[in-house]
Amino acid sequence: MNYLQSLPVGLQTVMLLVAGNVFMTFAWYGHLKNMATSPWYMAAVVSWGIALFEYLLQVPANRIGYTQFNVGQLKIMQ
Repeated sequence: MNYLQSLPVGLQTVMLLVAGNVFMTFAWYGHLKNMATSPWYMAAVVSWGIALFEYLLQVPANRIGYTQFNVGQLKIMQ
């Protein structure tokens, strides 16, 4: 059995949302420092690549969380 699946739904949701938001923070702001000398389009491509990982966590978090929370609660948690 997957370790994450053995945790309560609320905890699974929160953990996935927190991890996804960490990726999204890097996608939105990481390029400001780390890619300051690169062209804007390179920063956009890298940011989109990082954001992909955020979506790979966000979508399961919302699908799992929707079994216990409503959309408004999920958005507030996010």
